[in-house]
Amino acid sequence: MDSLSQIGVFAAETFIIVFSILLIIMVIALLTAKAQLKPELEVELLHQKFKDLAGLLKAEVLSKSELKKEMKELKKEKKAEKKEETSGKKVYVIDFKGDVKASQTENLTTEINAILGIATPADEVVVRVESPGGAVPGYGLAASQLLRIRDREIPLTICVDKIAASGGYLMSVTANKILAAPFAILGSIGVVAEFPNLNRLLKKYDVDYKEYTAGDFKRTVSLLGEITPKGEEKFREQLESTHHLFKDFVAKFRPQLDLTKVATGEYWYGDQAIKMGLVDAIKTSDDYLMSLAKDHQIVKVKFEKKQSLQEKLSGVLGQSARKALVQIFDEMTLRRLP
Repeated sequence: MDSLSQIGVFAAETFIIVFSILLIIMVIALLTAKAQLKPELEVELLHQKFKDLAGLLKAEVLSKSELKKEMKELKKEKKAEKKEETSGKKVYVIDFKGDVKASQTENLTTEINAILGIATPADEVVVRVESPGGAVPGYGLAASQLLRIRDREIPLTICVDKIAASGGYLMSVTANKILAAPFAILGSIGVVAEFPNLNRLLKKYDVDYKEYTAGDFKRTVSLLGEITPKGEEKFREQLESTHHLFKDFVAKFRPQLDLTKVATGEYWYGDQAIKMGLVDAIKTSDDYLMSLAKDHQIVKVKFEKKQSLQEKLSGVLGQSARKALVQIFDEMTLRRLP
């Protein structure tokens, strides 16, 4: 009977554990579904933010009489703003921070989709690009998304505060005008490919590596296979072809550039870049936007795929659950020991 009672207790405890786990999973699923319904498009009024910052400083440094005068001016401005909100030019701002894969392109696409649903040729889109470049297909797609703005005849301005090199500059040339900070890095109109080849190391240790392809140039060079002169020559030819496409794209949108000088793969700082025609003016993005904020609405649009609650909690919750389960089963095992 004692054994039967122990088995019953064990079965009951097991049922409680399984039921608790299922309940936790159901709660997480419900909360995740709820979190996914929340809007992922964030809108920030930068013109108001600039004014609020100035107002905070004025409140600290101005005298009472100066503040009264400022309040009167502020009332006039608010009346003018109401008229402007219905008919004035709007400036939409997007931030693009690129990595090697240009993985933010999906977010950029959604942001542009949202803006194109409301923007007119009377408005302007400002994209703050920060990227050292990366994969050709990713940055080619990002540039194509920006071209959708120009195709609608909406003025497009690219601001570079830090770096827009290689694929980053490929995106930038789509703009009607490019602005850069004095020490921003621009250019690098070139193509690079590099990877180690371990074929000799495999041969040294008598390791055979077999690679089967259909088509003379299905695989030109590889990590483990032997690189032949024919394959290497074709690979270089493909790199040159990509470089020509890059140069043709740049020349299409900035015909004033001397490609023999700027398409060498080199990069330049802002003050040098403007002399070579890579940019149109030396100015930081904040300075440009603040100058527009005096008379226009500045609307920052940001889309970010929010991490689901399940993803956020899975790490912490999973670790805690594992510890709890281990502890419970340890206790149950100890109970069953004679």
